[in-house]
Amino acid sequence: MQATCRTVIAIALLAIFSLPARAEEKSTPETQVAIGDKVDNFEFKDIRYLPRTLSEFGDKKAFVVMFTTLDCPLVQRYLPKLGEMEREYRDQGVQFLAVNVGPNDDIREVAYQAMRAECSFPFAKDFDGDVARAVGAERAAEVVVLDGDHKLRYRGRVDDQYRFGGERPKVGRHDLKLAIEDVLAGRDVKVATTAVDGCVIEYPQPREGDPSITFAEHISPLLQKHCQDCHRDGATEAPFALVSYDDAVDHSEMLLEVTKEQRMPPWYGSKQHGTFTNLRGMSLEERHMIEDWVRADCPQGDMTKAPEPRQFSDSEWKISEPDLVLKTPVQKIPATGYIPYRYIILPHFFKEDTWIQEVQIKAENSRAMHHCNMAYIKLGEKPSNKNFITGQVPGGDPMILDRNVGFMIPAKSSLVLQIHYVTLGEETTDQISVGLGYAREVIHKHLRNSQVTNLTFKVPPHAPHHEVSATRELKHDITGYGLFSHMHLRGKDMTFSAILPDGKKEKLLVVPNYSFDWQQAYRWPEDAVKFPKGTKLEVVAHYDNSAFNPYNPDPSDEVKEGPQTIHEMMYGFVFYTHDDEHLNLHIDPKTGHVIDAANQQAAK
Repeated sequence: MQATCRTVIAIALLAIFSLPARAEEKSTPETQVAIGDKVDNFEFKDIRYLPRTLSEFGDKKAFVVMFTTLDCPLVQRYLPKLGEMEREYRDQGVQFLAVNVGPNDDIREVAYQAMRAECSFPFAKDFDGDVARAVGAERAAEVVVLDGDHKLRYRGRVDDQYRFGGERPKVGRHDLKLAIEDVLAGRDVKVATTAVDGCVIEYPQPREGDPSITFAEHISPLLQKHCQDCHRDGATEAPFALVSYDDAVDHSEMLLEVTKEQRMPPWYGSKQHGTFTNLRGMSLEERHMIEDWVRADCPQGDMTKAPEPRQFSDSEWKISEPDLVLKTPVQKIPATGYIPYRYIILPHFFKEDTWIQEVQIKAENSRAMHHCNMAYIKLGEKPSNKNFITGQVPGGDPMILDRNVGFMIPAKSSLVLQIHYVTLGEETTDQISVGLGYAREVIHKHLRNSQVTNLTFKVPPHAPHHEVSATRELKHDITGYGLFSHMHLRGKDMTFSAILPDGKKEKLLVVPNYSFDWQQAYRWPEDAVKFPKGTKLEVVAHYDNSAFNPYNPDPSDEVKEGPQTIHEMMYGFVFYTHDDEHLNLHIDPKTGHVIDAANQQAAK
């Protein structure tokens, strides 16, 4: 009886770990990619959501591709090994690439998986399974080796150490390394295929569509919830509206693509760390609903069942009507070329300390202004971002403070803008307006920010994953308001951590696939995040100065800190208030100035 049970269990385990993909989802024996076959120049999406191909790596002696998912345990165990191997072979002309094949794994978390495994090489996403099919891969943790002509030379495991249910104390055969060595030496790979443990690759199946999903009852509420803050008439952040049924139908395929890839709504912080009040993103159920609607040819449904249209303010301002509006001179923008940052001092001198609670930076030509930072400078100082206040960036919001918190512009100061313009293919102009709203409440707390920054780093030429870090120690007990990361075109990822006085380290935010085009603030819930005096705020960033970075101005440059986009920056902003501060300041709402005690009594 015991022998029979053991036999049944063995057969069951063999069945579980040997299950093939469904017949229609894998290559048949007649079409199986064979060792020695030339592989087509397959396409995948990189961590920036851009379509890329193998040829974009340039001339290499060999290519190593590993297929991954976020949850396969063998992938998690083998990725650090692959990271070590890549560093060993990088200078020998071997290009490594990890390709995620998890049907519901999103690119943001794929990028974070690379960070956790300390892998410097590119990670990518195979949304349709085309890459896996192109090389005949069937399981996560499977690796293939192509030679410089893209011919398949090896397919199988990394080595024989880790298996489902157990592991060897040490490696018996280094299958992948031996295959790489054979390819680099110009030899046939001695053992060209090996058996692979790993999770079966589940190829995504196109949804057939569901005609019961209608715009009126299902899609319109989703667009109102997730899209219309930007995608509406009068908004400047998005290129088209998604308000009416016709809007949605006209852009249905694009809507399907960006939601399926989780590119929209935009959010670049890993969901594994931190709780933020402005978190964006659709659930899997919501994304499937959009796909079902598009695949069913976008049924409209009974529009009497649609929600009432959202009402948006007719005001040109997202903040309350400003108390003070300052404008730059009209800026001329050329049709083509690179435009260096411009620094413009706004035409107003603050004679007294001025308390504000609302700020909006508004471009007349929003398509031309990529981003704009605002700081104050004291009389006689050169323009800089040293005394940063706020900014307007892609995906950002105006600064609106409440809870008796304000920001003080010191006496004898002016405001300076650092503006990054981009060309639009034709000569144009812009004028930026800055609206300030004076404090309307008694001010108890002064909003402050710590710029956790490194100003002396150098990113070496061609470095794919150069690390830069900085720390700042808190001199007070604080309550956190939020975080903001800023880098330039080579910025790859940024991690914020708090190292408490007792040595405990807590990750606050990880931005694993930083986007220069979508720089977002990450706002904490009210009074939810507090740190004691002596806490060290640590920021660690990585930079991709490789040729594979599609935005890299020049991978042969040694890159230093500097104000232009051809340079780099490393700024981790932490916004907070001091817990021991109790200002109790009464502010004149007409001027933003403090009302002294005598005037306060008179005002009563």
